[in-house]
Amino acid sequence: MALEDAKTQVDMAFTRQDPRGLAFENAFGGAPSFLRRRYTKDLTGVDLAITGVPFDQAVTHRPGTRFGPRAIREASSLQPFDPPYGWGYSPLDELAIVDCGDLAFDYAKVADFPDTLTAHIRGILQAGPGSVTLGGDHYISFPILKAYAEKYGPISLIQFDAHSDTWPDDDMDRIDHGTMFYKAVKTGLVDPARSVQIGIRTHNDDFLGVNVIDAPEVHEIGPKAVADKVRAIVGDAPCYLTFDIDALDPAFAPGTGTPVWGGLTSAQAAAILRGLAGIDLKGGDVVEVSPPYDTTGATAIMGAHVAMELICLYGWTRRRP
Repeated sequence: MALEDAKTQVDMAFTRQDPRGLAFENAFGGAPSFLRRRYTKDLTGVDLAITGVPFDQAVTHRPGTRFGPRAIREASSLQPFDPPYGWGYSPLDELAIVDCGDLAFDYAKVADFPDTLTAHIRGILQAGPGSVTLGGDHYISFPILKAYAEKYGPISLIQFDAHSDTWPDDDMDRIDHGTMFYKAVKTGLVDPARSVQIGIRTHNDDFLGVNVIDAPEVHEIGPKAVADKVRAIVGDAPCYLTFDIDALDPAFAPGTGTPVWGGLTSAQAAAILRGLAGIDLKGGDVVEVSPPYDTTGATAIMGAHVAMELICLYGWTRRRP
């Protein structure tokens, strides 16, 4: 759509007919759907569904990530004017992408939340698209992985994070954003030998066989070597990528619940993500954006860019001739 055509458009979050294409609207106005995609529950012919999960009742410290999906959507409003720099293709032109809104759940029935989320993602996958989820705290990855494992079997997990989230917890009814990958490994949702955690900088006695590229190693060997190492670990296995925003140093993403110094720079994260082009990405999420702790909005901007990179990775191996 040409820029002059924007004058005839009225809030493309509701009026867009084609799920493909860039968007030329005032970034400061209109409904903040992600990347100005159309809000719809109709997934017919859709390649990728964006959904939000405003849940933060599993945190160990600072809450606020329930506001993450809304903030990430708002931060994304400046991105759909041009193809993402450095990828060499336009995923918004080539992929049919919609924003199917946020998960509806009863905040007062926390015990019901995991099954509600699994059913939500299962419904998306059964309809055909993959999903990119805007969190929410990191616990949400566990119910999401259940739906992915149902479809693909044990999946390779690529995790950007300051924390391994594999601390022991054999009570499957506990809802905790620091133990869900322990449960994911123990219940066979992910294949630890073909999974990797990037940016770790907190202690854990047992990583359960998951490969770890900690933050000091990232700084030492550089993004290209990290990406090459990840690709060698994952191979051609179907994979799911989860990006905890605290993988970034607090200088770049202060708005998160459990910040840890010594993390990745935004440039390192971008280079690593782009270096993963060609992996068989089936879906992903960006989590732990907590807007109340960042009045600048920088953390949400980081989250919006990560989500765009997930879209680019998803589309890379699905490009139309």
